[in-house]
Amino acid sequence: MRHTTEGDIKLKQRVHRIRGQVEAIERALDAGEDCAKVMQLVVSVRGAANGLMAELLEDHIRLHIADPARDRDRERANGTRHLIDVVHAYLK
Repeated sequence: MRHTTEGDIKLKQRVHRIRGQVEAIERALDAGEDCAKVMQLVVSVRGAANGLMAELLEDHIRLHIADPARDRDRERANGTRHLIDVVHAYLK
């Protein structure tokens, strides 16, 4: 996605954290934990997945639509920055 090894490593680290969180849900269910604790674990996974999606969407925008740091069209660059900000705010 990011077309860089460093970017791929960061994305994979996010996926590993999500996997660990999902495994924590499974362990909590197996242990018969309180439903409130299980729901909180699920909320954590949802937040982590949304963060991953925001990163993926930002990368896609920068790589395939427009990169505000490189776009000479100031209006387009501002629109791209705004779109990226909206994506992050929506998926918070």
